[in-house]
Amino acid sequence: MRGTVLDAAAKAPVIGATVVVLGVEPALGASTDVDGRFRLTGVPVGRIKLRISSVGYEDLLLNEVIVNAGKEVVLDFSLTERLTKLDEVQVVYKRSEDRNVTNNEMATVSARPFSPIEANRYAGALGDPARMAQNFAGISSANDSRNDIVVRGNSPASLLWRLDGVNIPNPNHYGAQGTTGGPVSMLNNNLLAKSDFLTGAFPAEYANALGSVFDLRLRKGNDEKREFLGQVGFNGVELGAEGPYSSKSKASYLVNYRYSLFSLLKAVGYEISGTPEYQDFTFKTDLPVGQRGNLSLWTLGGRSNITFLGKDVDSTQADVFGDENTNGRSRFTTGIAAASYEHRLSDRTVAKLTLSASRTTQEFNQDTIIYANGRRVLSETPNYDADFTQEKLSTNLSLTHKFSARDRVSAGVIVDLLQYKYASGYTFPERRIERDASGNTALSQLYVQWKHRFTDQLSLNAGANASRFELNGSTVVEPRLGLQYQVSAGSTVSLAYGLHSTLQPLLTYFYQTEQTDGSYVLTNKDLGFTRSHHLVLAYDRQLSDNLHLRVEGYHQWIFDAPVERTPSYFSQLTQGVDFGPTNKGNLVNEGTGRNYGLELTLERSFSHGYYFLLTGSLFESRYKGSDGVERNTPFNTQFVANALVGREFRVGSRGNTFTVSLKAATTGGRYVTPINLEASSSIRTAVYEYDRAFSVQQPNYFRADMKIGYKINRARLTHEIALDLQNVSANQNIFQQAYNPRTNAIGTAYQQGFLPVPFYRLTF
Repeated sequence: MRGTVLDAAAKAPVIGATVVVLGVEPALGASTDVDGRFRLTGVPVGRIKLRISSVGYEDLLLNEVIVNAGKEVVLDFSLTERLTKLDEVQVVYKRSEDRNVTNNEMATVSARPFSPIEANRYAGALGDPARMAQNFAGISSANDSRNDIVVRGNSPASLLWRLDGVNIPNPNHYGAQGTTGGPVSMLNNNLLAKSDFLTGAFPAEYANALGSVFDLRLRKGNDEKREFLGQVGFNGVELGAEGPYSSKSKASYLVNYRYSLFSLLKAVGYEISGTPEYQDFTFKTDLPVGQRGNLSLWTLGGRSNITFLGKDVDSTQADVFGDENTNGRSRFTTGIAAASYEHRLSDRTVAKLTLSASRTTQEFNQDTIIYANGRRVLSETPNYDADFTQEKLSTNLSLTHKFSARDRVSAGVIVDLLQYKYASGYTFPERRIERDASGNTALSQLYVQWKHRFTDQLSLNAGANASRFELNGSTVVEPRLGLQYQVSAGSTVSLAYGLHSTLQPLLTYFYQTEQTDGSYVLTNKDLGFTRSHHLVLAYDRQLSDNLHLRVEGYHQWIFDAPVERTPSYFSQLTQGVDFGPTNKGNLVNEGTGRNYGLELTLERSFSHGYYFLLTGSLFESRYKGSDGVERNTPFNTQFVANALVGREFRVGSRGNTFTVSLKAATTGGRYVTPINLEASSSIRTAVYEYDRAFSVQQPNYFRADMKIGYKINRARLTHEIALDLQNVSANQNIFQQAYNPRTNAIGTAYQQGFLPVPFYRLTF
């Protein structure tokens, strides 16, 4: 085991810090050198506790570090400077659990750090950070087939993805533009480092986000030893490697390739209806530059396609993805590349410049199927085409200066140059153009934030962000403020406020509205930001060394949401869970909404062989369209509860382990718009009662998952075998109900049934 210890604010090495493995005999520890590096040898295989301490800094305690035989453990720690200077030698210990400390020191409330260990450990998570986050308080799933997440009643489209400081497009296979989720993540859990998830009143450096932020970090490759990985699981078959370029350099690389398991099965003759075919690639390299600089280059890319044929759809129910009356073919590609250089200008000042580029494409073609008698296909006529391309060039410059243990200031600027080319429309039964636009625009963001510690118990986080969208000149300024007070050694009270804003998906601005004379007009091009005031009050208490309680209450007032110019039920706040964009014109920023609720988390970190996580939320999510009627959002399930528990058993003398993880989740039913069957029958197409939009609540959702695993440690390699039993109770949860014109009936599609997912990983 080895790694580095840095000052949390200035990123300077902490020299002479001690790293101690707790609970082992004989004692095992090491000190950091002039570069802040440490090394521990002879560390026992299994889960260990670490304490990192240094004079003048608050101690850091890690309760769960996994040591395997097949992979070296490389860790990076950040210590916070103690505010109070001691005049005499004393032994002082202030417990700071790493799992409760975010990477971003400016976060006051509603911020949850997480590690790849949790995404691998939780039943049902499938190694996906978004699916893992569904277990946190205030968060629910949009549906089982995708990893979209609903945070505090906000649309999934209000989520911001950030990777190594870069605001990135949707990082999911089959991730449609304008959405933030998809069925399979392109983010590889084997390559992630400790990251942050923020759900409200977040710091000023995060903009263009209304509901939540995923701030992810890629880890560095091993810079001393070459290591390899092979894995088979839900996300596909993958191979990975990492290591140094040479024994004389600290430069390292990290590379991973993944291919759809279903595509491999198709290649050998086993094909299912709607076979998901995808692949992705991730690469990162870190190159030290002198004693104070580091150059990091990384890229993430993926492509996916899928075809649904109407003749293969079960006509007795509403299919989750397919429709018996249509054929659908989808193709998606995403590519992101970035280069960042971080330089320590002094022991108190750090600057970072990041240049990045991304490109996403989405193609969709649909046919209308005409049947003769029964299910015999008479004709298949192309009726819809969409071809969307969006590119972005970004510059991100940040500067952080630590004046003292009491004050830290950071500032930055982000400039995104956007280029787009959109074409979509119907060709049958009549031609109608939805989008036909190409061009470029820009989004600029400027932020400054300040952390001030009045005392060891009281701290202030303050900041502001200014954003400008060049397409129509929309400009917003967003203040952020947070206060945190440590009531006692184990209790903290926090209060935070933020004014947050988000642009509409770029596709929305270029939807064309047909005029009476047959011409088309861009009626959404002047849309500004959707905005909200977010207020959060939180209470944290460390009940024991391993048991943590957190209670948060929040209220979010949303304004300037896009609604239709003429009175209607529609609001952009109800969109964002689909494979296609919002197709509405004549939108204006006059809608409102409100989300408020109470969240509770009781978590026992892994210790003595077990852990548990209990979360619960009570909330309301409402909105008003241009008709002035307050309605439920479709995400207003009103309650969410999750219970996870895991147990690990040590087997034999080599550190082999057998693990069992259980999860149970329940939420209130989603609100849907009723279908008028009589009216639908008369015109042979679905007729919704929009005057009663989102007034019918589906039955409550319940799902139980179970994961069992066995880890085998051998000399210089580790085998991991697991079986993830999803929806082990086989509960039938409604996904959607839709009208079928051929059968003249409303069919019901259910979410995922019982699904066993095998997993195998080899590291050496």
